Amino acid sequence: MPIAKAQPGQTLLDPSNHTLIMIDHQSQMAFATKSIDAVTLRNNAALVAKAAKEFRVPTILTTVAEKSFSGPLFDEIKSVFPDESAIDRTTMNTWEDGRIAERVNAIGKDKIVLAGLWTSVCIVGPALSALDQGFQVYVIADACGDVSDEAHERAMERMVQQGARPMTSLQYLLELQRDWARGETYNETVATSIAHGGGYGLGLIYAKTMFGGGEGH
Repeated sequence: MPIAKAQPGQTLLDPSNHTLIMIDHQSQMAFATKSIDAVTLRNNAALVAKAAKEFRVPTILTTVAEKSFSGPLFDEIKSVFPDESAIDRTTMNTWEDGRIAERVNAIGKDKIVLAGLWTSVCIVGPALSALDQGFQVYVIADACGDVSDEAHERAMERMVQQGARPMTSLQYLLELQRDWARGETYNETVATSIAHGGGYGLGLIYAKTMFGGGEGH
């Protein structure tokens, strides 16, 4: 008979147990993305970036052929990490670039969270490679996109079949907060939710404006 304990599960993310890698959120990659519209994709990328910044999650930014083809990283990400230089690659599989491996090893976390473009190429590659090497891999599905719904969905299925754990951008933020009594991150979590959390953010605005409501922290 299992015994219930008031503690989080080992597969839940917290700010100290993972590395976030944001991959190829660039204009040229977004032009051909059809599984998610550009406005939603940019919003979700901003939500993920702000969550990582707020909770001081070790974050690696990477681009592919930035100067010659794919263009700059989304401003929604660059503005959150103004002092962070993206690693520009030639490899479609981020994991095959030695500089990424060096950063991952230096950070030293066994959980890897991925988001980027395109799901079937630039996310599948590092996800399957990291899984093969013993890492736990999480994919923020709505901060990824592909050239078609089919391409995105089959890529997600392929990764999940190998053990990757899918999640959403808002889920990522709230999983890091997890307890509204965590006052040191409460205000920023609410602000990010209001700015990028869609209907949930509208609900927060309504509750706070009409009733002075809060989450009981």
